[in-house]
Amino acid sequence: MTVAAAKIWLKDGREKSLRRKHPWVFSGSIQRVDDAPAPGATVEIVASTGEFLALAAFSPESQIRARVWTFDRNEHIDAAWFRTRLARAIESRRKLGMLDPSGACRLVFAESDGLPGLIVDRYGDYLVCQFLSAGADAWRTVIVDSLLGLCSPRGVFERSEGGARHKEGLASERRTLTGDPPPAELEIEANGVRQVVDIAGGQKTGAYLDQQRNRWRVAAYASGAEMLDAFAYTGGFSFACLHRGAARAALIDSSADALRLAERDAVRNGVADRCRFVVASVGDELRRLKESGQRYDLVVLDPPKFVHSAEQINAGSRGYKDINRVGLQLVREGGVLATFSCSGHVDAALFQKIVAGAALDSGRTAQILERLSQPP
Repeated sequence: MTVAAAKIWLKDGREKSLRRKHPWVFSGSIQRVDDAPAPGATVEIVASTGEFLALAAFSPESQIRARVWTFDRNEHIDAAWFRTRLARAIESRRKLGMLDPSGACRLVFAESDGLPGLIVDRYGDYLVCQFLSAGADAWRTVIVDSLLGLCSPRGVFERSEGGARHKEGLASERRTLTGDPPPAELEIEANGVRQVVDIAGGQKTGAYLDQQRNRWRVAAYASGAEMLDAFAYTGGFSFACLHRGAARAALIDSSADALRLAERDAVRNGVADRCRFVVASVGDELRRLKESGQRYDLVVLDPPKFVHSAEQINAGSRGYKDINRVGLQLVREGGVLATFSCSGHVDAALFQKIVAGAALDSGRTAQILERLSQPP
């Protein structure tokens, strides 16, 4: 049985979420903390009665004061425990057929894999880690050593950045942890489409892996289509659609650097003659296209996060409604709009309501073909 260095005592009645296996303990639920544990230290979570509930990583700076490693008091949080959890996560991807040597996938997805605050993405021979909680950060050396033994990567790079890490009281880190530094341009391939990834300088860990499957679902509607790819980034949707027979694609993004990578990918995939690249404010360009009378068979809207907190839901919803209203007006009769939100505070029901309102305001009648989500 594990003997943790400290205990977190919950207020009376605050253990209910843990009994339902929710992996977070918020500061407002805590009655007291014994022994002043260090950031990332393993602590025992107990009910007000002293009953054991979980073993967790302590985070003194975050409102999420503890993130659960395990609800089993007989487990010991050590190097062997981490290796077992990581091996289980990687094996689940193998069973799903996601470990294509020339491709990319998310190997570890934080709480979903029982490893709170840890993201591991694989791009070919390279791994990219994000240590986004005090617990994951405290065990970084053990985690990297385990990944080396399980995956034998050419190199492991860290992209521990963003608001989640800052809320844990941790500084941003971007560096090679072990092995070879990643090349400035690393080529991966999925479903016959080649893509260059910038691990060190690109968005997230180098690419948006959450949209990989969706690109191919959208491409099913692309045969013969003239398409508009708004917020195109490096063109993932466009190249999937062109590979499936789209006639032409217009790619719009505010980042000139992203579209430069897209132009190179267009050449690699032999579709440069069917692409038009526009560096512009996407909202402004969508309105300009609408006013000019331009219309498309397929419009893709994949904007960045508009809602970063609960306080921004109303303003962000107005932003989503505005771009969807214009996007719908750009779709030819009988065409398809593929629209997305990556704002966690905007759930599926609210997003559908927003798009329905946009359809009403745009004077278009629409029907839902599919509801898409993250891949397995």
